[in-house]
Amino acid sequence: MIRVLIADDQEMVRVGFRMIIDNQPDLTVVADVPDGTTALAKARELRPDVCLVDIRMPGIDGLELTRQLAGKGVADPVKVIVVTTFDLDEYVYTALGHGASGFLTKDASPALLVESVRAAAQGNALIAPQITVRLLRQFARQPARPAQDLSILTQREQDVVREVAGGLTNAEIGAALYLSLSTVKTHLASAQNKLGARNRIELASWAWRSGLMPL
Repeated sequence: MIRVLIADDQEMVRVGFRMIIDNQPDLTVVADVPDGTTALAKARELRPDVCLVDIRMPGIDGLELTRQLAGKGVADPVKVIVVTTFDLDEYVYTALGHGASGFLTKDASPALLVESVRAAAQGNALIAPQITVRLLRQFARQPARPAQDLSILTQREQDVVREVAGGLTNAEIGAALYLSLSTVKTHLASAQNKLGARNRIELASWAWRSGLMPL
């Protein structure tokens, strides 16, 4: 059973997410809270598998909450999915750097919400497609890294990371590049190790910031 904590200051959102999650045979909500301070305390007390976190909340906001639960240096991180009202919300890019395991908009379909929770629990990351391309492109405004930075990865690893940045799943990457699923996973694991990336989101971020993806 995948245990989920919901943190959002809108009661209707919490109720809606709870209904969707509790309706799944393999998911259960262990708590829903209206602010970041309570969310942090409950997450540390209950140790949920996944936290669904709003960005704008009273007390500790979603960005700081994500950093404290999943950021670099956290000894026992919790998987966090950031939920935002706007698919170009400027704060989401910061959450990426704080270790978020997924991005969703609040109008995401129930199927996408459930899929993202399962993906995060399994150590993967799911980003709403419109966020994958538009948000990362919008905020990847740092100067492109020198070409030699790209050579950290083999050509095939670059191909796979490029598809990750485009929002494709492992199965879709395999189909696009004519690779087996196990080969895709091997390339992803190698790329993450070389780049020090904790998840697919950080791989996607690197792809945009390094110049691997065209702006």
